[in-house]
Amino acid sequence: MLGFQFQAFFQAGFNDLSFVSKALCAAGLVLQTLSLGLLIVPSMEHRLVEKGSSSKRLVRVASFYTTSALIPFSLSLGLAGYVVIERHFGIAAGIMSGAALTLVSALAWFGLEMLHREKDTMPDTSHTGTPLATKVEQVLTEARVIIPGAQALLGFQFIAMLTSGFDRLPQSVKAVHALALCLVAINVILLMTPAALHRLSFNGEDSRAFLRMGSALVIAAPGFLAAGIAVEAFVVLHKVSPNADWGPVGALASFVALIGLWYAIPAWLRMRLER
Repeated sequence: MLGFQFQAFFQAGFNDLSFVSKALCAAGLVLQTLSLGLLIVPSMEHRLVEKGSSSKRLVRVASFYTTSALIPFSLSLGLAGYVVIERHFGIAAGIMSGAALTLVSALAWFGLEMLHREKDTMPDTSHTGTPLATKVEQVLTEARVIIPGAQALLGFQFIAMLTSGFDRLPQSVKAVHALALCLVAINVILLMTPAALHRLSFNGEDSRAFLRMGSALVIAAPGFLAAGIAVEAFVVLHKVSPNADWGPVGALASFVALIGLWYAIPAWLRMRLER
């Protein structure tokens, strides 16, 4: 979905869309970016706030953010459905399809869960210490959780440079896109490094040295992803907005929002808990 939302702006059929559909594409991109941002928050809080340890607070945080992320995802799914169906089958079919996708996803992700809830019986293990093996497994898992969104964006960035829509961009904007591609590529490389490091340098064994190195990589990588998304937002806004000022504003807003979710809020929570 993230790859589609970005790639749609560079397809030849995008220029044939109505003004409403173009605006919905932009709204869908914002919603999908928000969903990605929320999904990565638990991993960052686990690294920065809990320092890799398990706790009941972290489970509540993960449940809150992952549940919240489903809301913009469901809405963006409906908007994307409207855009593609409306182009070929008309406004009525587009509205019905978009509404159906949003409604079905909402029922599947929220309706069933409201009807059936298990009693919370999980013990709080935050004061008993998390085994090293569990910490190592979790840092590797968190790297794998973040990678798919970055890979989807990186795939779009490579493909976009071969489209006719990209050819029509000014050379300076093409250079900005290339910068965004490099930033996202660095993010993917950093996230894949812990697994390679664990296999090749530590022979798959649990090690506190690996845990420190892996945690540092997982913490640093999303910063490049946030920068890459922000820079790519500038390119998209330059292409679709008649006002040149929207590009820098949108890029800055995206970067500040993601850095706030992934770094500023966890850092504030850590200082608060330490006090």
